[in-house]
Amino acid sequence: MSKRRIAIVLSLVLLLSLCGCDMASSGNEPDIQQPKSSIGASSEGTVAETEEESSSEGKQSMDISFDFETKTVTLNSGYKMPINGIGTYSLLDEVCVESVSAALRSGVRLIDTAYMYHNEESVGEAVRNSGIPREEVFVTTKLYPSQFADPEAAIDEAMEKLDIGYIDLMLLHHPGEGDVEAYLAMEQAVADGKIRSIGLSNWYVEELEAFLPQVNIIPALVQNEIHPYYQENDVIPYIQDLGIVVQGWYPLGGRGHTAELLDNEVISEIAAAHGKSSAQVILRWNLQKGVVVIPGSSNPDHIQENTELYDFALTDDEMERINALDRNEKHDWY
Repeated sequence: MSKRRIAIVLSLVLLLSLCGCDMASSGNEPDIQQPKSSIGASSEGTVAETEEESSSEGKQSMDISFDFETKTVTLNSGYKMPINGIGTYSLLDEVCVESVSAALRSGVRLIDTAYMYHNEESVGEAVRNSGIPREEVFVTTKLYPSQFADPEAAIDEAMEKLDIGYIDLMLLHHPGEGDVEAYLAMEQAVADGKIRSIGLSNWYVEELEAFLPQVNIIPALVQNEIHPYYQENDVIPYIQDLGIVVQGWYPLGGRGHTAELLDNEVISEIAAAHGKSSAQVILRWNLQKGVVVIPGSSNPDHIQENTELYDFALTDDEMERINALDRNEKHDWY
């Protein structure tokens, strides 16, 4: 064999060897890149994929189905979040501390608060005093539109009030002037290690279509009003198809409407068939639709009851009967 042929053979062997190493290396490393939004296009590092490319990639890479064994869902940020928790709206001072403490004792590990709830300090106190390792508790808070003008200060204020080291999830409470800039500030707080995941509250299809092309990190979660009388059957699948987890506030109907919803004849019949309460049936209905639930309560018995959702399942027929109750009846203004 001539020297030239030998050189060619050796070059090919070396090239194949290098390719094999690269393939082996990439195959062993998890893909932890933040998925982009599937809407819009940009060349400046914002939402850069085409709708078709992002949609197909997102559906392959983002599994946001619920794990009913661990009672968690994996957000598109890579962090696991419990799928049932406690909302703290209207819980103030010592009542809030006691309610969150009761929830933690009952096994609840997801706590929802907000700047406008005026109880971030109380939530933080309950978490710190619980004796539960910090990494086992998932805390969500929110920035209100009145804070959007100086979001960096608002984020630091939430950090100081909660005093729990980091914030698991921060949401914009609802759309408002400066919301894009506030969201970009939350993105920077993620990079700085202050916040682990970010998202939105009270954003619907039209708002999301306008908002997502302007940001870099697709929301991990969108939190909206959802209950049997206001089901958002067009909004929920739209959000989930983007690889975003949906969470429902007012899952039991909200102020002034809870009693009527719990007394609904269809829901009461289904509850009796399972030996469960109407509240448990409604919460289970949400979970089976892929909606995280955060019912609020200061009653320790109700808090405990709201966790007992995993020893029964609704049939397809029962799900359809509850689906048929939709009135498109919103119980709050946003």
